[in-house]
Amino acid sequence: MARDGTGLGAALRTWRDRLPPTAVGLPAGRARRAVGLRREELADLAGISVDYVVRLEQGRARTPSSQVAGALARALRLDDDERDHLYLLAGLLPPGDGLISDHIPPGMQRLLTRLGDAPAAVFAADWRLVWWNHGWASVLGDPSPREPEARSLVRLHFPTPQDGEHTHRPVISANTEGVERAIVADLRSASARFPDDPRLAATLRRTLDGNPRFARLWREGAVGHHTEDRKTILHPTVGPITVTCDLLTDAGTGLKVVVYTADPDSEDASRLALACAAGIVPGP
Repeated sequence: MARDGTGLGAALRTWRDRLPPTAVGLPAGRARRAVGLRREELADLAGISVDYVVRLEQGRARTPSSQVAGALARALRLDDDERDHLYLLAGLLPPGDGLISDHIPPGMQRLLTRLGDAPAAVFAADWRLVWWNHGWASVLGDPSPREPEARSLVRLHFPTPQDGEHTHRPVISANTEGVERAIVADLRSASARFPDDPRLAATLRRTLDGNPRFARLWREGAVGHHTEDRKTILHPTVGPITVTCDLLTDAGTGLKVVVYTADPDSEDASRLALACAAGIVPGP
């Protein structure tokens, strides 16, 4: 067990202590004895148990998976150098060039925090969901019960016989054809940019083999780009909500930020606010 202050546990404690709760959208509170995040707050942000955070910080667990390391790096708002250091302390190879990264840069994290309750999510270059806020989970269903590989927009639009039920609420797009062509075009671009990424390769294999429509669009060399899209979310409590879907792509990482908003002072805006205020409920 490392006691010299240089191990993984010490680094996690240092990064947690330096991160104020307001930086991740949490209230500071007057009763806090520490400036930084509490262990339970870090656990919640990273999607792991508090007990595991304790064991990591105490050095009783020293080999987190790559998935957990990435989640901790995102939750702690680490920059690329710090993220790589976390991976090395965990005995892992840092994400390298040619591989898709799930790491959200600090600048993007700050932007996401300032969106408030507007449903927002971040997808990796292969359209795997890697981050979402409270509004997203409240309006579209909580993704957390699903395995990370199942949190995929590719699986949602191009399901295969291997896929089970998803936890995403039914969403009707005003331009389904355009969205699906754009997703295929995105994956084609990603396959050229990240030719050695095993996760992307697995996604392409399973979808080409299991979804005839995807296979046809891929063979046709479908092209397209994402434009402003109107969608209707069929929420089980407040009813249908028509929203505008905006997408921003980070050129450096291929990460995609998706945000849903409703027209100001409209009935849809009221329904969207009600859905967000209602809290997170299980998906279908």
